[in-house]
Amino acid sequence: MGIDFHDKKNQTTYSTRIADQTWREELKQLVAVENISNAADIGCGGGIYSKALSDMGAESVTGIDFSEAMLKSARDNCKEYKNIIFKHGNALETGLESNYYDLLLERALIHHIKDLKACFSEGYRVLRNGGIYIIQDRTPEDCILEGNDSHIRGYFTELFPKLIAKEISRRYDSQTVVRTLKEAGFNEVQEVKFWETRKVHENKEQLLKDLSGRTGRSILHDLDDYELKLLINHINESVSIDKAIIEKDRWTIWKAVK
Repeated sequence: MGIDFHDKKNQTTYSTRIADQTWREELKQLVAVENISNAADIGCGGGIYSKALSDMGAESVTGIDFSEAMLKSARDNCKEYKNIIFKHGNALETGLESNYYDLLLERALIHHIKDLKACFSEGYRVLRNGGIYIIQDRTPEDCILEGNDSHIRGYFTELFPKLIAKEISRRYDSQTVVRTLKEAGFNEVQEVKFWETRKVHENKEQLLKDLSGRTGRSILHDLDDYELKLLINHINESVSIDKAIIEKDRWTIWKAVK
Protein backbone atom coordinates (compact mmCIF):
# COMPACT_ATOMS: atom_id res chain seq x y z
CA MET A 1 0.00 0.00 0.00
CA GLY A 2 2.40 2.72 1.20
CA ILE A 3 1.80 6.43 1.62
CA ASP A 4 0.93 8.57 -1.39
CA PHE A 5 2.95 11.74 -0.88
CA HIS A 6 1.05 13.44 -3.71
CA ASP A 7 -2.38 12.94 -2.12
CA LYS A 8 -3.69 16.20 -0.68
CA LYS A 9 -5.15 14.37 2.32
CA ASN A 10 -1.57 13.48 3.37
CA GLN A 11 -0.06 16.91 2.81
CA THR A 12 -0.07 17.94 6.49
CA THR A 13 1.19 14.65 7.90
CA TYR A 14 4.81 15.89 7.77
CA SER A 15 4.26 19.47 8.95
CA THR A 16 2.60 19.07 12.34
CA ARG A 17 5.75 18.50 14.42
CA ILE A 18 8.75 20.67 15.22
CA ALA A 19 12.36 19.50 15.07
CA ASP A 20 13.21 18.47 18.62
CA GLN A 21 16.02 19.97 20.65
CA THR A 22 17.81 16.60 20.59
CA TRP A 23 18.13 16.96 16.80
CA ARG A 24 19.24 20.58 17.03
CA GLU A 25 21.90 19.76 19.59
CA GLU A 26 23.21 16.85 17.53
CA LEU A 27 23.41 19.01 14.41
CA LYS A 28 25.26 21.72 16.36
CA GLN A 29 27.97 19.17 17.09
CA LEU A 30 28.44 18.66 13.36
CA VAL A 31 27.76 22.07 11.79
CA ALA A 32 28.05 25.68 12.92
CA VAL A 33 24.63 26.48 11.47
CA GLU A 34 24.83 30.09 12.63
CA ASN A 35 27.64 30.58 10.10
CA ILE A 36 25.69 29.10 7.17
CA SER A 37 24.69 31.56 4.45
CA ASN A 38 22.88 29.22 2.07
CA ALA A 39 21.33 25.93 3.14
CA ALA A 40 19.21 23.47 1.16
CA ASP A 41 16.79 20.91 2.58
CA ILE A 42 16.25 18.17 -0.01
CA GLY A 43 13.13 16.07 0.52
CA CYS A 44 11.86 18.83 2.81
CA GLY A 45 8.36 17.40 3.21
CA GLY A 46 6.32 19.80 5.32
CA GLY A 47 9.26 22.09 6.05
CA ILE A 48 9.84 21.01 9.66
CA TYR A 49 13.63 20.91 9.31
CA SER A 50 13.80 23.84 6.89
CA LYS A 51 12.27 25.89 9.70
CA ALA A 52 14.72 24.43 12.22
CA LEU A 53 17.74 25.38 10.08
CA SER A 54 16.44 28.95 9.92
CA ASP A 55 15.80 29.04 13.67
CA MET A 56 19.35 27.81 14.26
CA GLY A 57 20.82 30.69 12.30
CA ALA A 58 21.03 29.74 8.63
CA GLU A 59 20.70 32.96 6.64
CA SER A 60 18.78 31.45 3.72
CA VAL A 61 17.09 28.04 3.32
CA THR A 62 15.78 26.46 0.13
CA GLY A 63 13.49 23.44 0.48
CA ILE A 64 13.11 20.96 -2.38
CA ASP A 65 10.46 18.25 -2.66
CA PHE A 66 8.98 16.16 -5.47
CA SER A 67 5.45 16.45 -4.13
CA GLU A 68 3.44 19.59 -4.84
CA ALA A 69 1.06 18.63 -2.01
CA MET A 70 3.96 18.52 0.45
CA LEU A 71 5.32 21.82 -0.86
CA LYS A 72 1.96 23.50 -0.26
CA SER A 73 2.03 22.24 3.30
CA ALA A 74 5.63 23.42 3.72
CA ARG A 75 4.80 26.90 2.45
CA ASP A 76 1.88 27.13 4.87
CA ASN A 77 4.04 25.84 7.71
CA CYS A 78 6.84 28.36 7.04
CA LYS A 79 4.78 31.33 5.86
CA GLU A 80 6.21 33.56 8.61
CA TYR A 81 9.78 32.85 7.49
CA LYS A 82 10.87 35.28 4.79
CA ASN A 83 14.27 33.60 4.40
CA ILE A 84 12.82 30.19 3.41
CA ILE A 85 11.71 29.37 -0.12
CA PHE A 86 10.42 26.11 -1.57
CA LYS A 87 10.89 24.71 -5.06
CA HIS A 88 9.71 21.61 -6.89
CA GLY A 89 12.45 19.10 -7.67
CA ASN A 90 13.95 15.82 -6.56
CA ALA A 91 17.18 14.52 -5.09
CA LEU A 92 18.61 13.55 -8.49
CA GLU A 93 17.60 16.77 -10.25
CA THR A 94 17.26 19.51 -7.65
CA GLY A 95 17.41 22.39 -10.11
CA LEU A 96 19.71 24.19 -7.68
CA GLU A 97 22.71 26.29 -8.61
CA SER A 98 26.10 24.54 -8.79
CA ASN A 99 28.87 25.20 -6.23
CA TYR A 100 26.63 27.50 -4.20
CA TYR A 101 25.35 25.94 -0.97
CA ASP A 102 27.19 25.82 2.35
CA LEU A 103 24.96 23.10 3.82
CA LEU A 104 22.85 20.39 2.26
CA LEU A 105 20.45 18.40 4.47
CA GLU A 106 18.78 15.16 3.39
CA ARG A 107 16.80 13.78 6.30
CA ALA A 108 14.80 10.54 5.96
CA LEU A 109 15.32 10.68 2.20
CA ILE A 110 17.81 8.14 0.91
CA HIS A 111 15.65 5.11 1.69
CA HIS A 112 13.39 6.42 -1.11
CA ILE A 113 16.33 6.64 -3.55
CA LYS A 114 17.31 3.75 -5.80
CA ASP A 115 20.32 5.44 -7.46
CA LEU A 116 22.37 6.52 -4.46
CA LYS A 117 25.39 7.49 -6.55
CA ALA A 118 23.29 9.90 -8.64
CA CYS A 119 21.81 11.40 -5.46
CA PHE A 120 25.21 12.00 -3.88
CA SER A 121 26.68 13.30 -7.13
CA GLU A 122 23.90 15.90 -7.27
CA GLY A 123 24.71 16.84 -3.69
CA TYR A 124 28.36 17.23 -4.61
CA ARG A 125 27.43 19.44 -7.56
CA VAL A 126 25.38 21.97 -5.61
CA LEU A 127 27.74 22.27 -2.63
CA ARG A 128 30.56 24.78 -2.69
CA ASN A 129 34.09 23.66 -1.83
CA GLY A 130 34.13 23.10 1.92
CA GLY A 131 30.35 22.71 1.94
CA ILE A 132 28.80 20.19 4.34
CA TYR A 133 26.47 17.35 3.38
CA ILE A 134 24.28 15.97 6.21
CA ILE A 135 22.46 12.72 5.47
CA GLN A 136 20.17 11.30 8.13
CA ASP A 137 18.45 7.95 7.77
CA ARG A 138 18.05 4.57 9.39
CA THR A 139 20.31 1.63 8.68
CA PRO A 140 18.92 -1.91 8.77
CA GLU A 141 20.34 -2.20 12.31
CA ASP A 142 18.44 0.93 13.39
CA CYS A 143 15.20 -0.62 12.15
CA ILE A 144 15.23 -3.83 14.17
CA LEU A 145 15.71 -2.49 17.69
CA GLU A 146 13.20 -3.76 20.22
CA GLY A 147 10.26 -1.69 21.37
CA ASN A 148 10.02 -0.11 24.81
CA ASP A 149 8.33 2.81 26.55
CA SER A 150 10.32 5.32 24.50
CA HIS A 151 11.13 3.37 21.33
CA ILE A 152 7.54 2.92 20.17
CA ARG A 153 8.58 2.16 16.60
CA GLY A 154 10.12 -1.11 17.77
CA TYR A 155 6.64 -2.47 18.46
CA PHE A 156 5.67 -2.05 14.79
CA THR A 157 8.06 -4.75 13.60
CA GLU A 158 7.58 -6.84 16.74
CA LEU A 159 3.90 -7.35 15.94
CA PHE A 160 4.22 -7.35 12.14
CA PRO A 161 7.43 -9.07 10.98
CA LYS A 162 6.49 -8.24 7.38
CA LEU A 163 7.48 -4.67 8.18
CA ILE A 164 11.03 -5.83 8.98
CA ALA A 165 11.44 -7.10 5.43
CA LYS A 166 10.00 -3.85 4.08
CA GLU A 167 12.28 -1.72 6.21
CA ILE A 168 15.48 -3.66 5.57
CA SER A 169 14.86 -3.88 1.83
CA ARG A 170 14.77 -0.10 1.49
CA ARG A 171 17.54 0.85 3.93
CA TYR A 172 21.21 1.24 3.10
CA ASP A 173 23.91 -0.10 5.38
CA SER A 174 26.53 2.37 6.54
CA GLN A 175 29.33 0.86 4.47
CA THR A 176 27.34 1.43 1.28
CA VAL A 177 26.58 5.04 2.19
CA VAL A 178 30.21 5.83 3.03
CA ARG A 179 31.55 4.09 -0.07
CA THR A 180 29.09 5.83 -2.37
CA LEU A 181 29.82 9.24 -0.84
CA LYS A 182 33.50 8.72 -1.58
CA GLU A 183 32.71 7.55 -5.11
CA ALA A 184 30.78 10.80 -5.61
CA GLY A 185 33.86 12.82 -4.64
CA PHE A 186 33.53 13.37 -0.89
CA ASN A 187 36.72 12.57 1.01
CA GLU A 188 35.92 13.47 4.61
CA VAL A 189 33.06 11.30 5.90
CA GLN A 190 31.93 10.94 9.52
CA GLU A 191 29.21 8.67 10.95
CA VAL A 192 27.17 9.36 14.10
CA LYS A 193 24.45 7.30 15.79
CA PHE A 194 21.92 9.13 17.94
CA TRP A 195 18.45 8.98 19.47
CA GLU A 196 16.17 11.79 18.31
CA THR A 197 13.12 12.64 20.38
CA ARG A 198 10.29 12.35 17.92
CA LYS A 199 7.55 13.70 20.13
CA VAL A 200 6.61 14.07 23.78
CA HIS A 201 3.09 12.75 24.33
CA GLU A 202 1.22 14.02 27.36
CA ASN A 203 -0.20 10.57 27.97
CA LYS A 204 -0.82 7.21 26.35
CA GLU A 205 -4.15 8.35 24.90
CA GLN A 206 -2.39 11.08 22.94
CA LEU A 207 0.19 8.59 21.65
CA LEU A 208 -2.50 6.17 20.49
CA LYS A 209 -4.40 8.98 18.75
CA ASP A 210 -1.21 9.98 16.94
CA LEU A 211 -0.71 6.39 15.81
CA SER A 212 -4.31 6.02 14.66
CA GLY A 213 -3.80 8.93 12.27
CA ARG A 214 -0.53 7.43 10.96
CA THR A 215 0.82 10.95 11.53
CA GLY A 216 4.25 11.35 9.95
CA ARG A 217 4.77 7.57 9.91
CA SER A 218 4.97 6.33 6.35
CA ILE A 219 5.59 2.72 7.45
CA LEU A 220 2.10 2.57 9.01
CA HIS A 221 0.56 3.06 5.58
CA ASP A 222 1.67 -0.51 4.87
CA LEU A 223 -0.89 -1.70 7.42
CA ASP A 224 -4.60 -1.84 6.69
CA ASP A 225 -7.10 -0.40 9.16
CA TYR A 226 -7.60 -3.72 10.96
CA GLU A 227 -3.84 -4.27 11.34
CA LEU A 228 -3.44 -0.72 12.61
CA LYS A 229 -6.08 -1.35 15.25
CA LEU A 230 -4.22 -4.50 16.34
CA LEU A 231 -1.00 -2.49 16.58
CA ILE A 232 -2.63 0.22 18.68
CA ASN A 233 -4.03 -2.39 21.06
CA HIS A 234 -0.60 -4.06 21.27
CA ILE A 235 1.13 -0.77 22.10
CA ASN A 236 -1.57 0.11 24.62
CA GLU A 237 -0.84 -3.15 26.44
CA SER A 238 2.94 -2.94 26.04
CA VAL A 239 3.65 0.64 27.13
CA SER A 240 3.84 0.65 30.92
CA ILE A 241 3.55 4.39 31.59
CA ASP A 242 0.68 6.77 30.99
CA LYS A 243 2.17 10.24 31.45
CA ALA A 244 4.95 12.09 29.62
CA ILE A 245 5.80 9.43 27.04
CA ILE A 246 9.02 10.61 25.38
CA GLU A 247 9.05 8.86 22.02
CA LYS A 248 12.53 8.43 20.52
CA ASP A 249 13.88 6.98 17.27
CA ARG A 250 17.41 5.77 16.59
CA TRP A 251 19.05 7.33 13.51
CA THR A 252 22.36 7.39 11.71
CA ILE A 253 23.86 10.64 10.45
CA TRP A 254 26.62 10.83 7.87
CA LYS A 255 28.53 14.11 7.55
CA ALA A 256 30.53 14.57 4.35
CA VAL A 257 32.62 17.59 3.36
CA LYS A 258 33.27 18.61 -0.25
